[in-house]
Amino acid sequence: MTTHSDSSEEAVSLSQQEMEGQGSNLAQADRHPGGSTAGRLEDGGNGKPRTSMVQDEPPVPGKGPDEIKVLVEALLFATAQPLPLKRLVEILGAEKGCVSQAVELLRQEYESTQRAFHVEEIAGGYQLLSKPEYHQWICLLEKKNIESKLSPAALETLAIIAYKQPILRATIEAIRGVESSQMLRSLIEKGLVKIVGKDESLGRPLLYGTTKRFLEYFGLNSLNALPRTQELSS
Repeated sequence: MTTHSDSSEEAVSLSQQEMEGQGSNLAQADRHPGGSTAGRLEDGGNGKPRTSMVQDEPPVPGKGPDEIKVLVEALLFATAQPLPLKRLVEILGAEKGCVSQAVELLRQEYESTQRAFHVEEIAGGYQLLSKPEYHQWICLLEKKNIESKLSPAALETLAIIAYKQPILRATIEAIRGVESSQMLRSLIEKGLVKIVGKDESLGRPLLYGTTKRFLEYFGLNSLNALPRTQELSS
């Protein structure tokens, strides 16, 4: 009987040591650094621990120019309008200098791989455009609406406004030698011309100027990119 009692006490003592050891393991598991495959011990019932695989959140993507370059390409590809640098910075949540460098890396990549398109700076933003040498083939594919084409009279009026803006309708008519109210209305409807203010002269007549759409239509980054009158005459 005495021997049996000693064995029971010894078994109880061993059981307590095992439980204490398991408790120590649990404490160590809780202090173990987290990871995508790091296991944690949890009470699985019946005194047996079970392993729970805790998935961490995916790592935040890098914000270097090389990583941002692909995102810039995706954004430019997805839009038909020029994207200003400021807008790209807002969307990507990156530094302005880093985004600007990513755009330049994209330009260099297209140039080195001789792509049929490139990154062009137009109307204060960036846009993916096909290279001029492929224009004649693209025209065969893309038949434009005749109404969207500008007539010689419209081009003449646009040129006067572009170089003389802000300009009065009377001044346009004096240069062209014909009444131009209908032409101005047509150009405004196409989004190429807008009213930019009123003159201080008697009756305060309207002043006209070109729009951002005008820059996009002719592939210009700003009005400073217009050909000089000396270049036109030569």
